[in-house]
Formats: sequence, structure tokens, C-alpha cells
Amino acid sequence: MCAMQVNEFDSSDEESLEEEQTPFQVSWLSLSPAYSEFLGISSLPGCRFKNIRRNLQKDIDELKSYGVLDVFVLCTKGELTKYRVPHLMETYQNYGITVHHHPIPDGDIPDIARCCVILNELRNCLECKRKTIIHCYGGLGRSCLIAACLLLQVSDTVAPQQAIDSMRELRGSGAIQTLKQYNYLHDFPESLAAYLATESAVARSVSR
Repeated sequence: MCAMQVNEFDSSDEESLEEEQTPFQVSWLSLSPAYSEFLGISSLPGCRFKNIRRNLQKDIDELKSYGVLDVFVLCTKGELTKYRVPHLMETYQNYGITVHHHPIPDGDIPDIARCCVILNELRNCLECKRKTIIHCYGGLGRSCLIAACLLLQVSDTVAPQQAIDSMRELRGSGAIQTLKQYNYLHDFPESLAAYLATESAVARSVSR
């Protein structure tokens, strides 16, 4: 039993590239007409967990081939260790990719203030025409949640259910995984409006 556990945690760097690799797929979300750039959504690069076998260098080389300059990591540091990419963020930086780390526990949601911080950073990247991707572990729950929030924020015509349907069309039926995430998206337009109104009122009182 001990030997098996040791093998599970062997460094993936030493393993052959010839080993059967799990395909790495980036899905590109159109944000037109608000932005000409597409937003990439993917699962965790380099992940080696259960039946998933990826090679980190190969996956990052693929991201570089797309011209990716910014990556939003929604996994917690504990998850990166669990999925055997503990140095993922340093590796991105070594490849010249800017890291935006906004950990959200698996299956969970960010509060509205935190969500707005993430969305503002995403929009800055897109406005500067920087090729950007966002990922969690599977690229289905947290990543699709944030991408759907962005869709709702930049479009007056997209309804919450349409945003959810867009994510499922792009990433598969498993996108937006939990009831908590589903409800969050349906409440998002009202939550965002209430939050921005509060922020605006605070800003006015400060400037007086």
C-alpha cells in the first residue's frame, strides 16, 4: 500500500512525455460586441489526479502558442498541491504569463465585491487586447460562473439563463455545477446593481 502511495506522488517532471496524455482543451468564449478578444476557459494545466494525466510544460506551451498573456487561477493553493501542480503559478510567471490568483473553494461562489474585483481585472486585460484564459480544476464550475458573470455584465440583452446555456454549449452539460452557482447567476444582475449603487453612494459621501 505504501509503495502505491509513493508512486502516486512521484514528480511528473521525471515521467515520459510518451505516456498517454489526457487532452488539454481551451474553449473560447465570444464577448462580441463588447470586446474583440475571446476569453479562454480551460481545466487545470498539468493536472495529474486519478485518471487525468497531463504534462504541465506541454500544456503551457499550448497556451503560449495561442498567445496567452494573462491567466486567472481560481483553484486554491491546497488544490494545486492535491492535483500535483504546486508550482503552477511560478511556472506561468517563468513563461512570461501574468497570474491573477483569485481562489474560490470548489463548488463555491465569491461574494459580489470579490466577483467585481475579478471582473474588473478581466475587463482590463480584454480592453488591453491581452489574450486571457481562466481556469479552475475542471473548467466547469467556478470558471464558467465567472465567465457567465462577465457576459451578464458586458451585455444588457443576455439573461441569466442564456448565460448559463452559453456556458453549457461551450463547455458541456456539466458547466455551472452547483445549485449555489446556478442561483448566484440568476441573482447576479440584481446583486450587481445593488452593490454598484452602494459603492456609488459611499464614493459620493467620501467626496463631500
